[in-house]
Amino acid sequence: MKKLITGIEDGSIAAELGIKAGDFLVAVDGQVVVDVFDYRMAQFEEDVELLIESGGEQVLFEIEKDAYEDLGLVFEEGLMDTMRHCGNKCIFCFIDQNPPGMRETLYVKDDDYRLSFLHGNYITLTNMTDTDVERLLKHRISPVNVSIHATDPELRVMMMGNPQAGRSLEFLGRLAAGGIVLSLQIVLCKGINDGAQLARSIEELGRYIPDDGGGCSLSVVPVGITKFREGLHPLEPFDADDCKQVIEQVNEWQKKFLEEKECRFVFAADEFYLKAGLPLPDYDEYEDFPQIDNGVGMITAFSDEFEDAEGLMKQNVSLVTGVAAAPFLRELAGEYVQVIEVVNHFYGEHITVAGLLTGRDIVEQLKGRELGERVLISKSCLRDGEDVFLDDVSLDELIQELGVPVIAIEPDGTALVQVLLTGNAA
Repeated sequence: MKKLITGIEDGSIAAELGIKAGDFLVAVDGQVVVDVFDYRMAQFEEDVELLIESGGEQVLFEIEKDAYEDLGLVFEEGLMDTMRHCGNKCIFCFIDQNPPGMRETLYVKDDDYRLSFLHGNYITLTNMTDTDVERLLKHRISPVNVSIHATDPELRVMMMGNPQAGRSLEFLGRLAAGGIVLSLQIVLCKGINDGAQLARSIEELGRYIPDDGGGCSLSVVPVGITKFREGLHPLEPFDADDCKQVIEQVNEWQKKFLEEKECRFVFAADEFYLKAGLPLPDYDEYEDFPQIDNGVGMITAFSDEFEDAEGLMKQNVSLVTGVAAAPFLRELAGEYVQVIEVVNHFYGEHITVAGLLTGRDIVEQLKGRELGERVLISKSCLRDGEDVFLDDVSLDELIQELGVPVIAIEPDGTALVQVLLTGNAA
């Protein structure tokens, strides 16, 4: 199927060739382009043939270029194909726990393996076919982020509300055997896939660890429970004792994998340690931090980046965070900034991470307080690429309400260090 070209990058090869917006890409190297991966992989080569349709006529361009040099074509859809939506009805789905009346994009459920590679999204494999797996292997699309939740086929089917959920696990072996790095995730639900079921899942997923011990990893993260669960499957939050048991279980498996595979493989999310009141693992215990974007090792990395800095200065600023990380940040940076924890009234008090704070909650709990010269928030609170919170409050609106500048910084120690060294965000 031909792909509509919506733009041409200035100074690019496509611009020099006279290709223009409104033309169509028909084929690359004689092959029909299915999606962005077919196109991108062709761009890696030094010799490329583009078949372009312009004004109803087709023109073949034979191009010699540097390897990996971009051709400069811009397409209407980033995937160059229709996004695949999720066909599951997971009992723990966070999107189902959003209140009504929010912007439409917050209710979109994607389950697209291409977005997994491009943006780090987690997929379930339930809408994939043998052909999709072959394309992953052909193009060496790696890593692939997969939500597992349980390796017991019947339990996975129940948790995901999809009869394909059990069979789709068979794809994991093919991907691992083909050298695809698997970044795996278990959303842990109390009394459902924890305990013996968690042990089974960890053991069975450990079979995909490469012989050299590298690459494949598994995170165990607690289910997020909002106050908007009417009519949904009943779920209970983990208390401190539950979290300690999860940590002990993960630690035992880490010891086993270290002896057998020379890697830890499985990691518990920071939230378990914070709720349990236990110290987080040392920096080296996270190996190369394979699951940091999933909230695993983020606080330890933050602390390491912060504590290595010298020449930090006390700043008259306020640092906003969620309930979970507030004690840690006060201990780490309390002498330099005012740390303010914000309770999540929007989603409910069981949601304690900074990334799900809303503009409305921040305004209600900070307005009228002495905030200093400016307020720092985590960029994770904002929608990717936009200065808008989950509840559609904009950063500009927050600034107007609080009456001081509000700066969104990266959720890491380096960003905070930059503020404390220079007084300015990077």
